[in-house]
Amino acid sequence: MSEKLWYLKNCQLFEQLTADELQGIEARSKARTFPRGTPIYLPMDETDAVFLLASGRVKICHLTPDGKQSILAFIEPGELFGELALLDAGPRDEYAESIEKSTVVLIPGEVMRQTMEAHADVTLGVTKIIGLRRRRIEQRLKNLLFLSNRDRLTHLLLELAEQYGSQESDGVKLRIQLSHQDLANVIGSTRETVTVVLGEMQQEGLVRIGRRRIVILELSRLANSVQRPAPVLPVEPGNRP
Repeated sequence: MSEKLWYLKNCQLFEQLTADELQGIEARSKARTFPRGTPIYLPMDETDAVFLLASGRVKICHLTPDGKQSILAFIEPGELFGELALLDAGPRDEYAESIEKSTVVLIPGEVMRQTMEAHADVTLGVTKIIGLRRRRIEQRLKNLLFLSNRDRLTHLLLELAEQYGSQESDGVKLRIQLSHQDLANVIGSTRETVTVVLGEMQQEGLVRIGRRRIVILELSRLANSVQRPAPVLPVEPGNRP
């Protein structure tokens, strides 16, 4: 089995497709590996294609009018991104960049649309992806307008725990490595402010900060501070029923 076909078979969105259908997608797709910090596509690129992240990690970003980076989403292996090209084949507004060495499968838009026409569950899956990412962006915008820097950062840490949290003996470890600047780019703040707020949280025993690593020591207390229920942690692959 080729690597591309293996990646497609392990994408939840395609789990109902037959072997022949997967091979048809594979035959018209391309795979490429990007070093860390490499653009996968840029604003104004007119690419009628979607991308499947096979390995690594990718961030979806937008440049503000003053040239600052705003992070819209993080992409994990097995996820599609660049999906808005299926609705509008014009120039892209955002750009995608590898956070670490990443392998990406490019699926032509025509192939993806044909698959969606033949399989309602694939169409529903793509719709859910678009809706979920839009909802997260809208929530962050509301937070930016109405919440303090500390509360915005708290909401982000809880969101990251829900997506990337791993229960350890001393707390919840975030499996995603982010710098203070990355966190600031998500919540619309500055690196200096994020560093100060994380320092306060660490002094209060809520978190432990390492080099690009965060462990949430008191998940329930952190959630209570913004009147949110503690997030449900993702199921580890080895512990799935």
